[in-house]
Formats: sequence, C-alpha cells, structure tokens
Amino acid sequence: MALNIKPLSDRVLIEPVAAETQTASGIFIPDTAKEKPQKGIVVAVGNGTKDHEMTVKVGDTVLYGKYAGTELKFEGKDYLIMKEEEIFAVI
Repeated sequence: MALNIKPLSDRVLIEPVAAETQTASGIFIPDTAKEKPQKGIVVAVGNGTKDHEMTVKVGDTVLYGKYAGTELKFEGKDYLIMKEEEIFAVI
C-alpha cells in the first residue's frame, strides 16, 4: 500500500521502530518504564531545498533525538515528521 503523505522541502517522514520489551538478560520492561524510540525507518522524503540536497532515502534506518520531530497518526499508524538535520545517523 502506497503512503499518501509527501513531506515538503527538507522534511522526512519516519515510522518509529517499536521499543524493546525485554532486556538482553531476559528481564521484561513494563510499559511505564519504556523509553521513547530513537530509531526508525524512513518512509518518505521531501525534495530538499536549493541549498540542501537530501542525503537520506526511503528505506534507510535512522537514529534521531528522543524529542525530535512532530508525531502524527495516519491510517492507524504512528509516524514522525522532522527536518533532515534532526537525524543523527543512518545505520
């Protein structure tokens, strides 16, 4: 299913990856103690600006700040829309 959202200029639409529910040692993390995800998959990319060419592309897994972007819900799914400069790294 194609997504009908196209970010403008230097913005990126990201689908956050679900937070871990269990630690590496096997301890389950309750919902109240989970941290906000800081990793996601790029779903859509704007065209950039005349001064800024986009470096991320659709399908990239990225790391971003804990409070970066604006949350939005579209067709029952959660997304973040943010400027490309708020993305720290592509992994």
